[in-house]
Amino acid sequence: MMATSFYGVDEKLISSVEYLRRMFGDLSEFFRNENELRAIWSRSDTRKAFQQRLVEKGYGGAHLANLRRMIDADDSDLFDVLAYIAFALASTKRQERVSEHKSRNLSQYDYKQQAFLDFVLSQYSKEGVGELDQDNLHSLLGLKYQRISDAAAELGSVANIKALFIGFQEHLYAQRRRRDFFALLSAWIRLFNIWA
Repeated sequence: MMATSFYGVDEKLISSVEYLRRMFGDLSEFFRNENELRAIWSRSDTRKAFQQRLVEKGYGGAHLANLRRMIDADDSDLFDVLAYIAFALASTKRQERVSEHKSRNLSQYDYKQQAFLDFVLSQYSKEGVGELDQDNLHSLLGLKYQRISDAAAELGSVANIKALFIGFQEHLYAQRRRRDFFALLSAWIRLFNIWA
């Protein structure tokens, strides 16, 4: 049993239910639909700006960590918390997201790029979405290759490495295949009912 209270933007103590209601209402200022949230979250620059706007609006740090625990999403991203609140979507653990992403998208890269992206994804899986921040790229390269020149020898120019790092993230938060299948099935059923 866990009881959590929050402070609203006016610094008054409010219940977790009231906090969720306020957040649900405010999220429409940030994105209009699930696809827009996915697009924002798929790029490190828009994700970072979005998180800053959330903090400015009063939705930051400890409050979001508490929400994550409340919906049993400790091993998920803030994206999953927001998608749960805004669209009632089940959260996805980072490890599940990584496994699905690997099976769907890594085959388009050569083996050296795959090795680097596999390393980045393992760091993301362990540490969280902060590992995917562009400001963290230099650190990741240092962990994997020790020197930038070694990374460049494996992956190409710094511009190519940056494009690789940014580019693969566009697919990481794409809709899961199962949902696509069920959405298609639902559309077929609606179409059948219209004609019946």
